[in-house]
Amino acid sequence: MKKWTLSLLTLALVLVLSACGSNNAANNGAGSAAGGNAGTTNAGAAEGSSESGDTNTAAEPVKLVVGATVPHADILRFIAPKLKEEGVELEVKEFTDYVQPNVQLFEKELDANYFQHQPYLDEQNKQNSFDLVPVVGVHVEPFGAYSNKYKSADEIPDGAKVAIPNDPTNGGRALLLLQKQGLIKLKDDAGITATTKDITENPKNLKFVEADAAMLPRQLAEVDLALINTNYALEADLNPTQDALFIEDKDSPYTNILVARPDNKDSEAIQKLAKALTSDDVRTFINDTYKGALVPVF
Repeated sequence: MKKWTLSLLTLALVLVLSACGSNNAANNGAGSAAGGNAGTTNAGAAEGSSESGDTNTAAEPVKLVVGATVPHADILRFIAPKLKEEGVELEVKEFTDYVQPNVQLFEKELDANYFQHQPYLDEQNKQNSFDLVPVVGVHVEPFGAYSNKYKSADEIPDGAKVAIPNDPTNGGRALLLLQKQGLIKLKDDAGITATTKDITENPKNLKFVEADAAMLPRQLAEVDLALINTNYALEADLNPTQDALFIEDKDSPYTNILVARPDNKDSEAIQKLAKALTSDDVRTFINDTYKGALVPVF
């Protein structure tokens, strides 16, 4: 009887252990399957993420807002389609003054501007505590003297009223041009920021009127001679090479430049803009369109 009882207990124990082993194997198999499915799911997710990444990295246009006066704005519009092909969407914000383009660039309302020469930029940085920087030189706009009354400098009478820009660098530029023409003489150390106080000889007793550069074309009816920046002359339908009584040499140091900030001047978009502005296509466009009124420097 004891042997029979022991046999039954042994058989029961074997059955219990066998069942436990089967359950563990099943659980392990299920775990392996779950792990495999999870691995497949993760791989699929990773693959999906990669595809999504490829979609996200597809070139989306980088927008650049650039401030400019005429004719600079027209040059920018000319290169806009080419820049778009390179992933840069160019928005041209046109100005009619020389103050706001630098203010708005400094305040990050613009990404760059294109309207000024280096001496003017230097003066603006100094006066306003800006830290704007040049990116590339593009063209020179020979500064000219215009008159509605006279056809040559020799005709300018004694006591003639002469209008010049009222900003330091362009006012000085006008006086240097008048000196080169022999109409006045300046102090030896008078540079690009010369003022009327630096005049040492004025044989024709010229009377100087200072006005905002943008207003000078409108002054032509009221003065005998006006010294006008080329961009404002063009806006007033004046042709510098045909209408000016005299004009700066084409080797003028007043190169018009693309300007940015220290934090973005080396960005890919700004560098693409600089490259486009100094391309062969732009050289041809400037020469064909402005016929000497603007001279490429690249």
